[in-house]
This record gives sequence, structure tokens and C-alpha cells, in this order.
Amino acid sequence: MDIKLLAIESSCDETSASVIINGKIINNIIATQDVHRKYGGVVPELASRAHQKNIVPVVDEALRQAGIAKSELSAIAFTQGPGLLGALLVGASFAKAMAMALQVPLIGVNHMQAHILAHFIEEPKPEFPFLCLTVSGGHTQIVLVKSPLEMEVLGETQDDAVGEAFDKTAKIIGLPYPGGPLIDQYAQKGNPLRFEFPETSTPGLNFSFSGIKTAILYFLQREVKKDPDFVKNNLEDICASVQHTLIKMLMQKLKKAARQHHIKHIGIAGGVSANSGLRSTLLQEGEKRGWTTFIPQFEYCTDNAAMIAMAAHYKFLEKEFVGLDAVPNPRMKFHGT
Repeated sequence: MDIKLLAIESSCDETSASVIINGKIINNIIATQDVHRKYGGVVPELASRAHQKNIVPVVDEALRQAGIAKSELSAIAFTQGPGLLGALLVGASFAKAMAMALQVPLIGVNHMQAHILAHFIEEPKPEFPFLCLTVSGGHTQIVLVKSPLEMEVLGETQDDAVGEAFDKTAKIIGLPYPGGPLIDQYAQKGNPLRFEFPETSTPGLNFSFSGIKTAILYFLQREVKKDPDFVKNNLEDICASVQHTLIKMLMQKLKKAARQHHIKHIGIAGGVSANSGLRSTLLQEGEKRGWTTFIPQFEYCTDNAAMIAMAAHYKFLEKEFVGLDAVPNPRMKFHGT
């Protein structure tokens, strides 16, 4: 019998639904929210309201495109955490109601594990075990992936995530939200070695990005005092130098993890894995070190329901279901087994 799953993602500011049949992603419908742009960041209350408005048409479109009726679904999956509580509640409540109405199982998915399993949406797929650097606005982790549902965090940020460092830097230099992609855009035309920023040293495979944010802030304050047009006249070089430093910090730990665990299959996942500088650096390091590298398509890097669907497929095979009493967890820990 075919396994037909509907997955819902609503952890932040994208409402997304995806249908997966027998492990093959059929579609990935995403409604983005532009309302946050004028506030310079995601406003949780507005995100929740937008999810409520978008979720019915997004789910309807996913089922319509897949050409299946609700009654054919084997289970309903949703992002249980981490994320914004109000946003998670919308997806969880909708998924519970639908699962109860159809009398099918409910699958709760960890958002960060789903980012890693985005590697299995399309060919080529990594072999187990592999290392995955998961990088987003809220997380920075190096994960040892032993199987689809068995993962171990080897190192993570002790304070801010690398995505936050990109976004906060963009805000400091006056770029509109979301600023991370704009830094990437300007960096492509700049000199990455023009300005030096101190790298934070942390034990083991852990990261820290709060120090570099402060260093960038003080550097810009100092230079703007000398020349009010400093940022405008050096924007591309500033962006390139910041990006170069952040990527260097990420790659140092990733190389260390690969050496320690003798692993040659390396991937990246999460919103920051859409960064062109990080993608090209991973490919270059891979060629130099004999790694086989894996990078999801852009569509599957940022928040999307296809990755939730892929995680749900593996959970369905293992009958890992949750009850109607399952609650969204905004600070959901990475549970590796």
C-alpha cells in the first residue's frame, strides 16, 4: 500500500505544505510573509496571524497539485519545534484537527533534523555516516548523521547562531531585512581580505559568534567617526570581509570534525547553506581534502515542508507517531535517536 503523507511547516515566517508518496517529494508549496520587512525582523504575532490566513490555501494547493484526496492520506506531519511558539501552534493545531478528522496517525518533526534530511529529497544522497553543518538564524551545529533518525550533535554555538551574526551585521550597516542574503550579494563584488575581524576561539567543536558581532559594531563605529561615508564607500569590501571571517570560523570546526571522525561525506543544511560563499568554500575544501560534498537545492535550504515530509517518511516507517496531546516546543532539543 502506498505511503502518502502531508507535511506542514510553520516554525517561523513561511507557511508551507508538502505531499510525499513512498519517499518521493511530489510538491513543496510555500507562502512567504512580506509583512515583517518594514519592522526589520520577524514579529511573532504577525507571523502567527499570517500562518492562520495561509495554512488552508497552502494545504489545499499541495493536495490539489498532488492529485490526491484527503481520505487517501496515511498520516499528517507537522513541525513540533524549535521555532516561534505562536507560529508552531498554528501548524500543530491544524495537523491535529486534520489527523483526528481523518483518523490517521500524527507525526511530530524536529525542524533541525528535517533540515539535515533535506539531503535525501534528491540525488545524489549522502552515505551514512556523514557530517552535516546545520546553519540558520537560530542554530549552528555540526551533526554526525548515523542514519535517518539517529544523529549526534558534535558541536554547537555557545551563544549566537551564524545566521544571527549575518543578519545583525546587515542591520548595523543599514541593510534592509532580511540582511543575510544582501551581505552575500554585496560580498561577491568585494575584497574578502580588506578588513580583518577577530575570530572567537572555543573549545572542541563548539562555536561562538557574539564576539565577532561586537567587534564589527565597534569597528564600524570607529571608522564612521573618522569618515561618515565609510560604510557607503566600502560596502562591498565590508560585506566580503565579514562573510569571509564567518565562513572561515565555520570551516575550521568542520575540518576538525572531519579529521577527528575520519569522515569524507560532508553536507551543509539550513537557511545559511543558501549562502553562495559558504557553498563555494565547501566545494573547494571538498576538492582539496577528497571529500564528497552535498548541498541541497536553494528551495530546500530555507524553511520548507518538503524537508518535514522527508523526515516524516522515515518516522512513519518506524511508526514514530505522537498523540493528540503532543505540544509544540519552541526550544525543542535535538534528540538524536
